Amino acid sequence: MLPSVTVIVSFALVVGLLTITPGLDTALVLRSAAVGGKRRAFGVIAGIQSGTLVWGSLAALGVSAILLASAQLYDVIRLVGAAYLIWIGGRMLLSAIRGTTSSAAGEGAPIDDDSFFRGWRLGALTNLLNPKVGAFYVAVLPQFIPQAAPHLMWGLALAGVHVLIGSLWLSILVLAAQRFHGWLRRRKVARTIDGITGTVIVGFGVGVALEGASR
Repeated sequence: MLPSVTVIVSFALVVGLLTITPGLDTALVLRSAAVGGKRRAFGVIAGIQSGTLVWGSLAALGVSAILLASAQLYDVIRLVGAAYLIWIGGRMLLSAIRGTTSSAAGEGAPIDDDSFFRGWRLGALTNLLNPKVGAFYVAVLPQFIPQAAPHLMWGLALAGVHVLIGSLWLSILVLAAQRFHGWLRRRKVARTIDGITGTVIVGFGVGVALEGASR
């Protein structure tokens, strides 16, 4: 038994609002599209959605609830994720300060090349190491899965809805950014993008790291 149209539409509205709200995913994809290139940007999208499917599956099976219920395990995920975000954002800030971001694909640091796999790895790690994604699925997904329903099947189906919406929205952003690709790849513009995106990602990472103080 698969989710009904009513359940799918209701879940789509919830995750749709979450998707279009500017956040970490938006910043990563837009930066990749502007500085790295289209292949890298679509790799980031694929990585983010891969992480979404994993979190949806874990939430449906109750695994993520167990992980997030353990203060020690949660803190490990939180701190590792925060460190990764700060490292990624810090590299972007350093690139902006040094002016090493190049307008030519593949020149400069590896983070700036137009590689689908590097983009996928960045998107997947960022998503999987973000405990806020797991917390969202633990809080929301059970509300849409009846007790008697096959949880894994429903979890994958609903996470698939999230993946479709997220892929569509982020792909639109990439294609929009590509229309201004030449201008965005100018050195001064690219440094500004790195500076802004790096600041956002570092701030997000610091926020994740300090979250434990309020627990």
